[in-house]
Order: sequence, then structure tokens, then C-alpha cells
Amino acid sequence: MMHKSVLIISSSPRRNGNSDILCDGFIRGAEESGNRCEKIFLKDMKINYCMGCGVCNSTSKCVQKDDMADVLEKMVNADVLVFATPVYFYTMDAQMKTLIDRTVPRYTEMTDKEVYYIVTAADTETENMQKTIESFRGFTMDCLDGAVEKGIIYGVGAWQKGEIKDTPAMKQAYDMGKAV
Repeated sequence: MMHKSVLIISSSPRRNGNSDILCDGFIRGAEESGNRCEKIFLKDMKINYCMGCGVCNSTSKCVQKDDMADVLEKMVNADVLVFATPVYFYTMDAQMKTLIDRTVPRYTEMTDKEVYYIVTAADTETENMQKTIESFRGFTMDCLDGAVEKGIIYGVGAWQKGEIKDTPAMKQAYDMGKAV
């Protein structure tokens, strides 16, 4: 069995927020299966907005000097990408959208990735999270060659920090990680 390199990108603005807690559950399962995991906590990174200058279209490098070049390197080299976000007003948070916008220099190098999504919200209806999933798919399924969607964890009904621990999503995150 080949062990995989798993990159978890947590865009929660709160350390140990609900989506971040689910990331840790996913990691626990994935590591128990012998995979190598790394979590990037976007709150700790300096990632500027894309300026739309277009320089990276010909150089594959961004002109901005921030943490994004390191994140891109990790995204290119990972076998598995896990995108985790709280859902605000029916879409991913600004930190995650900023990260996705900044992948332009190297997204064509992100090929044959296994992709998972972790989304959390106070809302109790998973149908209301479909806009977020479709936004993710616009990047992963439409722009990354050979990407395969492997799973979605809906952390619904969690408003206050930590409430996710008492929901079925905790076991789902662990089990999905274990199956990587």
C-alpha cells in the first residue's frame, strides 16, 4: 500500500474552530493509515490578494513576496488536497478564496490530486452548502487536470466554537481520513 502525502488547508479564522477541529479528526484518521499529513492554518500565513497583473501567466511565479510560494510548492507536491472552510453567507470564507485566487502561477502543475472538502456552518441543511461546494469544484474539478473528488464532510449545526465535536461530522472526518 502506497502512503500518500496529504495537505490540509484550514481557512478557519479561529484556531480550534469547528472546521479546524474536523481537519484534526481527518488528520488523525489519515495518519493512522500511514499517510503523511501537513496542515496549513491560513490565519498564520501572510497571503496577499491577487493583483491580476498577469506576470505569472508567463513566468509561473508571483511578483508578490509572501507565504504563497511555499504553499503552492506544497500543493503541487501533495497527493491529496483537503480544503476546509467555515461557510459564511453561503460560500467559503475570504481566506480560502484568496488562497485559490493566488494559485494561478502553478495550478496547472496540480495534477491527479485526490480532493476532499470540509465545510462547517451553523445552518443545519447541507443543501444550503452546495454553493460553497460548487465554488470549490470550479477550482478543483474544472481547473486541476485529473483531480478526483473523494469526499465531502458537512459539519452542520455548529455555531459556537467546539460545537462540532458533538455532531456526526467528527466520526465522518476521522473515517474519511482513515480511508485515504
